[in-house]
Amino acid sequence: MAAFNANDRAQLEAFRDRYQPTFDVDGMLGFRNQTGGFRLLRWEPSDVGTAQALLQEAGSETVARIKVAMHAGKPLALDIEAVERPADLRIPRLGETAAITALAERADAAAKHDAFSGVLLVARGDKVLLQRAWGLADRAANVPVTLQTKFRLGSMNKMFTAVAVLQLVQAGKLSLDGSVGDYLPGYPNAKIAKVTVRQLLTHAGGTGDIFGPEFEAHRLELRTHDDYVRLYGARGPEHAPGKDYRYSNYGYVLLGDIIEHVSGQSYYDYVDQHVFAPAGMHDSGSLPEAVDVPGRAHAYTRKDASSPWIDAAATLPWRGTAAGGGYSTAGDLLKFARALRAGKLLPPALLAEATRRQTPWYGYGFMAGEHNGVTGYGHGGGSEGMNAAFEVFPAQGIVLIGLANIDPPVIERMVDYYTTRMPLANASVAAH
Repeated sequence: MAAFNANDRAQLEAFRDRYQPTFDVDGMLGFRNQTGGFRLLRWEPSDVGTAQALLQEAGSETVARIKVAMHAGKPLALDIEAVERPADLRIPRLGETAAITALAERADAAAKHDAFSGVLLVARGDKVLLQRAWGLADRAANVPVTLQTKFRLGSMNKMFTAVAVLQLVQAGKLSLDGSVGDYLPGYPNAKIAKVTVRQLLTHAGGTGDIFGPEFEAHRLELRTHDDYVRLYGARGPEHAPGKDYRYSNYGYVLLGDIIEHVSGQSYYDYVDQHVFAPAGMHDSGSLPEAVDVPGRAHAYTRKDASSPWIDAAATLPWRGTAAGGGYSTAGDLLKFARALRAGKLLPPALLAEATRRQTPWYGYGFMAGEHNGVTGYGHGGGSEGMNAAFEVFPAQGIVLIGLANIDPPVIERMVDYYTTRMPLANASVAAH
């Protein structure tokens, strides 16, 4: 803990050399920059030769459990995993006004230290409780973020992809149990060709990621979903389809390609016409980075908290895909939440299926389950220069949206800060 919190390479290398030859020093330095370090909350019971304790991030209220085991002749075994805050350590809930005020003050403080640039929106039913902007959309030109600023969404686009797929299921053009091979004839890998639409939606297909050295080498050449299939299509599954759940960006690229082949439209045209238009989302899209989109924020990244923000354009895909990378505003995302609840995009029964747990942590294109003691659904997104969160808590009638044009996990921290404090008294109010 001392070596980790010191954020000192030499101390971490000394720890590695003494205890764990495979210890990832660079990874831990990056982890330290994200968390700000840890403080000890309490020790927990453990067996002889082991120790475990609860920790809290210095930069947020995220709680983690650390487990350590030492046995003669073996390297130290070390595991740190984020966990739900135990009930006896829960932060007291606030009233509605106090919770909103606390969130705004939190954002003010982060923005003052140049650690937040973005928009936060909280709505209850038809009432918007908070909608404010902080920071700069373009640092070179000193252009401030406004409520109309368009932010890159990262993986949040998966919700739009899932809605499009489920619309085609409802129309009888797709089956959840149809396979990749059914809809993409001649798919190059026979095992992936057997993966079902349901498995793609729930990250159960073993279809893997799209990011890494191959992506970096071909970043500007990957312009269509078919381009991604040509690059990754021969690749086999990471695990037997249906036997595990591993987050898969490539699985959602395949869903985008399936949408195109089944609908006869480009993925982008389909989503524009069947998701964005019915919801009234006029400031959302996935135009290429080379296109000048009025109001689209620049993306900024940095090496660590003491480094300057630099433009992240060189890390961005040529264009967003069905797996993520489009853009939207907080106002448009509130329209999306309300359109879902109003049945404008999916029938209520199908929305209920999409937003309940089909796996231990995921529905169909939506994260689903309990968050800080509150049941809800939504999705996040994050990469260099972008961070986004969309949360709906139906029993409380709350929609919570956070968008930023800087690195994660700034938005996750804002969301956690509010959801640990938001009142639970509005159980009779339906989210709109």
